[in-house]
Amino acid sequence: MKNLLPLLATLALAPLAAGAQTAPAPRPLSLRDLARMRDVADPNLSPDGAWVAYTVARVDTATDKRDADIWMARTDGSQNLRVTTNPASESKPRFSPDGKYLSFVSSRGEDDGGNAQLWLLNRAGGEAEKVTKLKGSVSDYVWSPDGQRIALIIKDADPDSLTAAQKAKKKTAPPIVIDRFQFKQDIDGYLNQQRQHLYMFDVATRRLVCLTPGPYDEHLPAWSPDGKQLVFSSKRGPDPDRHDNYDLFLIDAKAGAPARPLLATDVPESAPNYGSRPAWSPDGRHIAFVQGGAKEQLVYALHQLMVADVAGGPARALTAGLDRNTTQPEWAPDGKSLYFLVEDDRAESLMRVPAAGGKLEKVLAGPRQVGDFALASKGQLVVLSSQPQQPTEVFALDKKGALTPLSKQNDAWLKGVTLGAVEPIQAKSKDGTLVSGFLIKPVGYQAGRKYPTLLRIHGGPVAQFGYGFSFEWQYFAANGYAVVVANPRGSSGRGLEYSKAIFADWGNKDTDDVLAVVDYAVAQGLADPDRLGVGGWSYGGIMTDQVIARDQRFKAAVSGASIGNVLAGYGTDQYIRDYETELGTPWKNTDVYLRVSYPFFHADQIKTPTLFVCGEKDFNVPLLNTEQMYQALQSLHVPTELVIYPGQFHGVTTPSYVKDRYARYLAWYNKYLMPKGTAVAGASGGE
Repeated sequence: MKNLLPLLATLALAPLAAGAQTAPAPRPLSLRDLARMRDVADPNLSPDGAWVAYTVARVDTATDKRDADIWMARTDGSQNLRVTTNPASESKPRFSPDGKYLSFVSSRGEDDGGNAQLWLLNRAGGEAEKVTKLKGSVSDYVWSPDGQRIALIIKDADPDSLTAAQKAKKKTAPPIVIDRFQFKQDIDGYLNQQRQHLYMFDVATRRLVCLTPGPYDEHLPAWSPDGKQLVFSSKRGPDPDRHDNYDLFLIDAKAGAPARPLLATDVPESAPNYGSRPAWSPDGRHIAFVQGGAKEQLVYALHQLMVADVAGGPARALTAGLDRNTTQPEWAPDGKSLYFLVEDDRAESLMRVPAAGGKLEKVLAGPRQVGDFALASKGQLVVLSSQPQQPTEVFALDKKGALTPLSKQNDAWLKGVTLGAVEPIQAKSKDGTLVSGFLIKPVGYQAGRKYPTLLRIHGGPVAQFGYGFSFEWQYFAANGYAVVVANPRGSSGRGLEYSKAIFADWGNKDTDDVLAVVDYAVAQGLADPDRLGVGGWSYGGIMTDQVIARDQRFKAAVSGASIGNVLAGYGTDQYIRDYETELGTPWKNTDVYLRVSYPFFHADQIKTPTLFVCGEKDFNVPLLNTEQMYQALQSLHVPTELVIYPGQFHGVTTPSYVKDRYARYLAWYNKYLMPKGTAVAGASGGE
């Protein structure tokens, strides 16, 4: 396909059919909108700041396929082009430093065996070229400053996996032999000795060299400005399975060079779960990174913005006075300040701080979620932003704080949709603690009328409901429900003490907090106290079990991927380090395990009809935990049902299952909360 971009530009600018178009009649959200909705992600700016590349994912619930393509938009808002059209998905679009190439990762090759490879697309025209032919998969990569090399993170090929030919011949798989302390992980399954390593790829010669062979995993590489060194994150030591301390390492960009630690600390630095790549200063003298807390704080720890001198010495905190999580540090082009994201009481904001330390400045804040951003060499900024009435899109951000929409992927289908109003609320918990949340009014809300109301609880627990678009909230609002959500203690966005308030005490203060927002909705005269439902996924499902075991006023519950008997979780899920650090071992601290397992050991207190849902292959919160709670309610003759999604992990991702899950949620709530004859959608899912 020659002259790809000029052709796409012509198509993108073609005029619409002549004649006035009639605006569609307003309608509520339906499950058909799952196929209309676009998931916009991963913005990356061209070196001159004139273009931004990003990904757009869509699903087809009829064919059960998900496809992500790469788009490009001019940062002045004048053009928006689709770059890839292959049925296979593409991810991680990156411009080469000279702007000549647009690279991406895809498993579109017929001989790749499902492994993600690196591809290069010449922006002057032509087809994309696959430049790696690996038995493993590319999970991450970064261009060198001179554009001549690419650092890649490549996962080893599984020596025990069967080829397509072997599967066709029904060859028996070998036994699974395990000798690791942490031996399972959601999606990855049972863990063997496979690792992922840092490689260097020469663009001209196509030569690939492994820089970090050995028994460790490497993550998040970043090049020094002169291209002579790389920094990366890795968890090392005699047995990395037994700790969670990621360190930053430096290595010369040549084969055989030894890796050396940037710092010697006992707290994690740029751990991959923080999503924060370390960043070199423009002069190459400093590295910015995100640091976690003491190992005893686990996931509750704050993530602070730090800067270390490459020549040595202790790192210094730039956000020491900020009791909030930070992520994604990026140096300003002049090296005098750093941009980063901050999580603060339902909002996610873009901020800036002087590199020498000093006052923090809000660059883009307010009632929104800034999920990502990109910065060009001349200071141009683009952000990935969402608000309660607007799904995530890419925007250009000028120096005055004005936003220019660039991607506009969800504008068309949203024009004819009526959404429920989303109002921020605060409620006072039993002990006086203020709890933040949202109240979503049903579509067609009438003041003075009481509505069936759903308490929905987020997972984590260290996460937050924020000022972003939620399909789930709007789906329930479209079908006649008010929705109330909270960020109880244990959530992020309110500081360290608020997060760790539930340490080894799950289901106590956090249950009081979520019930407080229900009481608030009832007191406002909006929630019908006789038609209350509750539900959530993961820790939201765990909390659902806690709520219905402690409060019998809920007439329907949906518990997704939950655990009511934490004793059953030890050794059967992926959280072995967390259990032993937070709760101790079951044989020494049996009383603690019994306390946090309140729902299972007090199942006879549950009267709420409950729908249990889980993925068949979930290793995060395994199916056996859901099965136990289902079996307990069956034994007690409480109305219950168990839905298992075949082949699904902790997150349900197969499009038809996603649609089915929403439909089942609604049908279950309707059965117990909607009077017969009420004009709302049933099991058909609001269509």
